[in-house]
Amino acid sequence: MSYRQGMLSDFFEGVAVKKLTLVETITEKSNQHEIQGTKPLRRMFGDADRKAIPTRFIWLNDEQEGLSEDGFISWSNVRKGKPRSAEYHLYYSGNVVTEAMKPGDTLFLALRRDGSAMIVVVPVESTIQSQLLWLFGIEEQPELNFAFREIKDDDSARLDFIACYVLDELGIEPEEPEVDAIDDLVREFGTTFPTTRDFSEFARKSLSGVSALDDPDAALFAWMEREELLFRRLERNIVAERINAGFVGEKSAIVDGFLSFSKSVQQRRSARAGRALENHLETILITYNIRHSRGAETENRNKPDFLFPGAVEYQNPQFPAARLTMLGVKTTLKDRWRQVLAEANRIPSKHLLTLEPGISFNQTEQIRLSGMQLVIPQAIHSTFAPKQQTELLNVRAFLKLVQERQGG
Repeated sequence: MSYRQGMLSDFFEGVAVKKLTLVETITEKSNQHEIQGTKPLRRMFGDADRKAIPTRFIWLNDEQEGLSEDGFISWSNVRKGKPRSAEYHLYYSGNVVTEAMKPGDTLFLALRRDGSAMIVVVPVESTIQSQLLWLFGIEEQPELNFAFREIKDDDSARLDFIACYVLDELGIEPEEPEVDAIDDLVREFGTTFPTTRDFSEFARKSLSGVSALDDPDAALFAWMEREELLFRRLERNIVAERINAGFVGEKSAIVDGFLSFSKSVQQRRSARAGRALENHLETILITYNIRHSRGAETENRNKPDFLFPGAVEYQNPQFPAARLTMLGVKTTLKDRWRQVLAEANRIPSKHLLTLEPGISFNQTEQIRLSGMQLVIPQAIHSTFAPKQQTELLNVRAFLKLVQERQGG
């Protein structure tokens, strides 16, 4: 079944990005709450004053939980009615995000289709910066002196699974395409979550014309995209019913019950995505007749996601270490990628499969120097810089490597 996914232009009119200077941040030396109105900003806002634009402020980095707060920005000519030439400034309300940002951070300013704005502040040269530059189609520059891009109505930036992942980081959830058709697919589950293995199989069967033998990279990507779509729709139906049922008890108990339920929803999303990726990869391994063990125990009770050819060979000291392979599976690198390094001592060179796009150069260098090689589905390679792409394996290349080590 085909469906239309959202477009970037469904959400944004334009975006500007720059590296913050000292006078634009809130510090002991500067407390002006303003950004100078350069030409890119005039292209975005025009020449007329615009007061109190509702704005969502977000601060994100690669490790910690983000910060967010609602506020406003205002655009005005501070020399209006004066003989000197116009001088525009962008004022912002103070909040937890503007207090956290510092000189050198990267600021993304986006105008939404609904008339509101979004300011996102991220550390320079971070993974989230790379992801946002890719999402908005802005070429990375050393200084980021207010690059601007208008997002037109016919923008062809299709919001695929990876783009939706980045939007999710911003708290934006695109509408599900062809809701009625998707509801028909998930109706058989009612208001109960199936096992992850069963749901992964269901997602694969709901897609016709996808062959792991023809293209394992495309198959893995398509299956994950489909399962994410189906799961979000099923989750929406189940959550709606739970909310309609209400939370019983005293006021404080109702609040605690709702917060606990909300937390469980987020935890289920994260855990399910990781298991789904393992399920689909295992299907590909079986298709290619590649011997493997999933979740087998090694030293110190560690359990690497996949061992090749298997646990028996790994535990046999006579089996050549050069013919062993291990693969960690993490949907994102926020899932503690370093723990993979200690999961199989007999295998010095590790491999890690992830779906995270646009990982920063600094982080990919850390991974490479630690003796680990990233395995990334081919569709995601374009989110990385050309110099990074030479160090990546796609799924097909990884399968070939394992087959060669197994003598296949």
